[in-house]
Amino acid sequence: MTDKIHDIVDTAVAAGAFGTLVAAVTAAGLVDTLKGEGPFTVFAPTDAAFAALPDGTVEKLVQPEQRDALTALLLVHVLPGAVHSRDIAGQTLRPASVGGGPLDIDGTNGVTVNGATVITADIECTNGVIHVIDRVLQPAAADAAA
Repeated sequence: MTDKIHDIVDTAVAAGAFGTLVAAVTAAGLVDTLKGEGPFTVFAPTDAAFAALPDGTVEKLVQPEQRDALTALLLVHVLPGAVHSRDIAGQTLRPASVGGGPLDIDGTNGVTVNGATVITADIECTNGVIHVIDRVLQPAAADAAA
């Protein structure tokens, strides 16, 4: 990747560690949204985080009939606005994700989001920021049932 800053989707593609996330975003029809104006904050699970899900989970979610469930799962990873680590440091926050459910963000000892650890923070994009996380976040049970 060059020194040029890209949008969230192109940054994820170029990084090479988010193939599953990009495939899921594509299957959910969210590419245009995440390439849009934003700004957005994306807590991006790595391919290894997706691989840690139970066998068959990803394959099931990318099926067309699972698009709503996949979209709900992905939108848990997105906050409106650009939230940088400096905005979180030393605080505990509970903002609503774009999917509507709350995220428990703890910036008092590193940064965790719903128990997932931010392993790389503040990857700048033209339409927001990416924070790399080590787990796939799950929609709240009530959100998943909706």
